Amino acid sequence: MENQPTQFNNQNQVNQNVRGGQGGQRRGGRGGDGRGRKFGGSKEAKSEYDQKVLDIARVTRVTKGGKRFSFRATVAIGDGKSRVGIGIGKGKDVAQSIQKAFNKAKKHLITVVTVNGTIPYQVESKYHSAVVLLKPAKGGVKAGGSVRVVAKLAGIKALTGKLVERTNSKINIAMATIEALKKLRLKPKIMSKSTNVSESTNKSD
Repeated sequence: MENQPTQFNNQNQVNQNVRGGQGGQRRGGRGGDGRGRKFGGSKEAKSEYDQKVLDIARVTRVTKGGKRFSFRATVAIGDGKSRVGIGIGKGKDVAQSIQKAFNKAKKHLITVVTVNGTIPYQVESKYHSAVVLLKPAKGGVKAGGSVRVVAKLAGIKALTGKLVERTNSKINIAMATIEALKKLRLKPKIMSKSTNVSESTNKSD
């Protein structure tokens, strides 16, 4: 009679060990699958567009309860194939503000018209206090600051940029560059004239 309790105790310990082993395997398997999916998704998002942080500033908001601090980030993104965009986001920390700015930039992408790696003609644009002048060129991008960043992300290989009215705001300079690139269009009249001239010369021969 004295040996029976010891047998029951041994069986209970065996059952607990088996259950614990199964639970550990299940938890480990689920955790492994979830982590693999998360890391795979982040790599795909990063490889789609190249991004460059233009400016990060801390914003203070005064309320009845006191001061509230947040961060504002300005991000420029591009695929290097004539698509570029700029976004501004606010968040409680720097990482959150950059992510919001990246998402907004994806919603405001534009397609830049290029001819042989440069812009087709001279263009000028103004955004608030910044006035930017862009000219076609050869031999690389000759511009500084935000103009150079936007041009590189758009895939422009040759360009000359100049600030007609200087300002310390990188956001205004970048937005003025975007507005100038929006104005670029291929002129159909010039294309039609060139084709007519070529046809007339062939007939005369």
